[in-house]
Amino acid sequence: MKAESLPSYERIDSTAERMDTPYDEWVSSQGIDVIKGYFAENLYTLPLKWWERMGGYGVFINLQGTGYLDDAYVCAIPPGESLKPQRHLFEELVYVLEGRGATTVWQGNGARQSFEWQAGSLFAMPLNASYQHFNGQGDREARLLGVTNAPLVFNLFHCEDFVMNNPYLFSDRFKGEEGYFAGRGRLYNDRVLETNFVPDAIGIQPIAWHERGKGNRTIFFELAQSTMGAHVSEFPVGIYKKAHRHGPGAHVMILTGQGYSFMWPEGKERMRINWGPGSIIVPPEEWFHQHFNSGNQPARYLALKMLSRRYKLAPGKIKSDVPLNQGGWQIEYEDEDPEIRRIFEESCAQSGATVMMPKR
Repeated sequence: MKAESLPSYERIDSTAERMDTPYDEWVSSQGIDVIKGYFAENLYTLPLKWWERMGGYGVFINLQGTGYLDDAYVCAIPPGESLKPQRHLFEELVYVLEGRGATTVWQGNGARQSFEWQAGSLFAMPLNASYQHFNGQGDREARLLGVTNAPLVFNLFHCEDFVMNNPYLFSDRFKGEEGYFAGRGRLYNDRVLETNFVPDAIGIQPIAWHERGKGNRTIFFELAQSTMGAHVSEFPVGIYKKAHRHGPGAHVMILTGQGYSFMWPEGKERMRINWGPGSIIVPPEEWFHQHFNSGNQPARYLALKMLSRRYKLAPGKIKSDVPLNQGGWQIEYEDEDPEIRRIFEESCAQSGATVMMPKR
């Protein structure tokens, strides 16, 4: 029997094996810079480039710990101007870094509604609703931080037109109802506030969460029925939080205070990151991380992440405050490396802060 000839194939260069993801290709088409690594030192002073799609100035922040679940960007609105209208199939949390302005939101051909924001405001854009941001000040820029799950969505569908121009209306999440962004909400017993708009994340009062460490206070946010979530955490002068680990994608932005964080994969050397207002870090998946207030005022951070407590991506209890010896993800003070306490005491002494940690 005559052997069947094999079809011929075009030979391609080995670099094809190293092609970027569909999300990376989309990012590279946007014409702005991309910050990588483990942290960004100060979002308030990052240099920005003109971003045609947005109609403002921007930069992507794609840090090592995102796991391609989510990303971040900073976008500035010029004085007295507005960004271009947007709509997309990826979810987005928005924190106002600087400025004062308003956002208009609408669903399809429905009525438009607007809400005002200021520095410190936090909100989420309803999925695939149309929206537009306006700078309400004529003498200074407004600067926004966005955290989205665009990497997950682009890599799943790898079709920009589908992601950015899809006509489907998620009316189960947003019907254009008046007062959607009025700041009303429902507070649950486990420190979870369900709302669509937080007027002031810097001034809001968190609730005691001593399981994370002495003096810790935290409040979680469920926003716009998103699969993304956020929380604000505060800890007093001379205090540090217990080390813990979790999945990827938690963008931890410092709101107030001075201090540092340790991050490390189990059994490996610790990485130290010094921070102040505007710093942002993303601990990689399964890396332990620990936050230290070594300054002379309370420290507060905002975490923006792929973790909703209402719309979970995986079942089961979140174990970030359960001790390791009980099957959880947290290292108790008595089980940590003694060198951690020594370094903290030394750092507090340098800033004149009094150590308030419980004795061993």
